[in-house]
Formats: sequence, C-alpha cells, structure tokens
Amino acid sequence: MPAFKYRKSSYSDPVAECVEIATNIPTTIAIRDSKNPTGPSLHVQPTTWTSFQTALANNELLPTPCR
Repeated sequence: MPAFKYRKSSYSDPVAECVEIATNIPTTIAIRDSKNPTGPSLHVQPTTWTSFQTALANNELLPTPCR
C-alpha cells in the first residue's frame, strides 16, 4: 500500500497544532493530529469527507442544546 502524503491547510500557522489530511490514496482520506504524526489516524471514504466539508461550509455542525 502506498504511503499517505499528509498536508496542512495553507491557512494554518506553520508552528500551530493542526489537523493534517492525506488525499493521495483514491479510496481513503486519512486524518491525523499534526502534533502526533506517528500516532493513530482516522480513515474515511472520500464521500464521507466531502459530506463533512459541506456540512462545515453550511454551518450544519453547530452544537445542539442538551435535553
């Protein structure tokens, strides 16, 4: 299996702790914490990642009140 090639957003501060993603494997989006690059990563399907990005852009991930 090819290695994931992680990147940060161009909006990230170079020394900040950020989320990094790898999109170089067509069937998987890999997500990891930049301050722990050898730690665990989350893998999702590209359609799941696209849905997540769309929900963020549309402010659909706002906190819900507790019941």
